[in-house]
Amino acid sequence: MFALMKKQTLLLLLLSGGTWLLQAQSGGDNIWDFLNVPVSARATSLGGQHVGIYDDDLNWVYNNPSLLNSSMNNQLTMNYADYLADIRFGYISYARSFKRLGNLGMGLYHIDYGKFTEADEYGNQLGTFNQVYDYSVNAFYSREVVDSLLQIGGTLKTIGSKYQYWNAFGAAIDLSATYHNDPNQFAAALVVKNIGGQINTFYDGSGQEPLPFEVQLGLSKKLLHAPFRFSLLLRNLETPNLRYETEAEIDQRINSETPTPEPGKLTKFGDNAMRHAVFGVEFVPTKNFNLRLGYNYKRREELKIPDKTGMVGFSWGFGMKIYKFHISYGRARYHLAAVTNHFTLAIKLDEFSNKY
Repeated sequence: MFALMKKQTLLLLLLSGGTWLLQAQSGGDNIWDFLNVPVSARATSLGGQHVGIYDDDLNWVYNNPSLLNSSMNNQLTMNYADYLADIRFGYISYARSFKRLGNLGMGLYHIDYGKFTEADEYGNQLGTFNQVYDYSVNAFYSREVVDSLLQIGGTLKTIGSKYQYWNAFGAAIDLSATYHNDPNQFAAALVVKNIGGQINTFYDGSGQEPLPFEVQLGLSKKLLHAPFRFSLLLRNLETPNLRYETEAEIDQRINSETPTPEPGKLTKFGDNAMRHAVFGVEFVPTKNFNLRLGYNYKRREELKIPDKTGMVGFSWGFGMKIYKFHISYGRARYHLAAVTNHFTLAIKLDEFSNKY
């Protein structure tokens, strides 16, 4: 038992401390940022890829492999999203649990960017093409430790792209640990995502592009005497400062005769802290139906129109069980002119047959 505790302590130290030694980038500076797009309707409706919700939803394992548990045994999930512009993507996963070995799962993620017009360097149109896509094939593993209160897990993922004539391929791992206190309906998780790199680049001689490495912390709590579950996702912990000035703000500060006063330190601190946070709440009156609402402050601040913010950054959805099918819908407002619609179907195959 002492040796086991030493291994767990070492793992947590590596997850929480060692990751600060890795080179990290935020959105827009990496290859394969599609890995951060929510893959399920529930994730979409709660504002992002939450990592601290411990239940029987197999789709959460894509974000945090240590959430994989025996309640997901023989579960199949299928997801489809009508994303921005002509982008479409889907995600499918399956899991099995074994008494001695632990929990195993597989996932396939494919995102298609639609049709493009081909042109030469002079602007002459040569036709259209549609072989533009990214994909990721994932293998998940988890097991219980410390009297079943703590689960550790890992994901091995292969990642690829095909952009008409150009291809790239890479590999990465995710590492995570989840603490769950079932009697108190509380869970907390730490995840280190996308540790890896490119194996081959889009063309010979190009440099290696960084993956969207990220450290995340997730918390969730379901009220014991009320039908609500609250969740909090803290993102980009490896990047303390997520604030930046836009071109308009820089121009206003330098060239304006009456520049806008600089925000105070407390305002800057609060704004930066909120950019790391994604909030979610679920109303769960029964096991067969729930409503969901999410808020992503960073998304709102970066994509809103200042004089007409609307519901940018907010998301919502619902889930229900019809017969033996779990159906979910999620809708997120990214911009006044851009919303996403996400659909999920989950099936526990054991409910159809006793042969499994």
